[in-house]
Amino acid sequence: MRKAEATLTQTLAALADPMRQRILKVLKQKGCCSLGKPEGMCACDIEARVGLSQPTVSHHMAVLTKAGLVEAEKLGQWMWYRRNEKGLAAFREALAKEL
Repeated sequence: MRKAEATLTQTLAALADPMRQRILKVLKQKGCCSLGKPEGMCACDIEARVGLSQPTVSHHMAVLTKAGLVEAEKLGQWMWYRRNEKGLAAFREALAKEL
């Protein structure tokens, strides 16, 4: 399998889960971060908005991060996440090209 196909497959697998789709939608909201950032959210904000436990949110965020759809940053004891708009655009382009 070519690298482009493998990347596309990994991204499609990440997006196949409805909860991960929901998390990406939630991350579009501006000004909802407990850490005072204008975009993105800390893990606790995501937990509250989607109603999942911390370990479950962490799992979903790891999958989205590995697929290049989300960026993660450790800020002290908090994990802060935001959508990777460049990664999402690259996915859309790859999808149009490959299919």
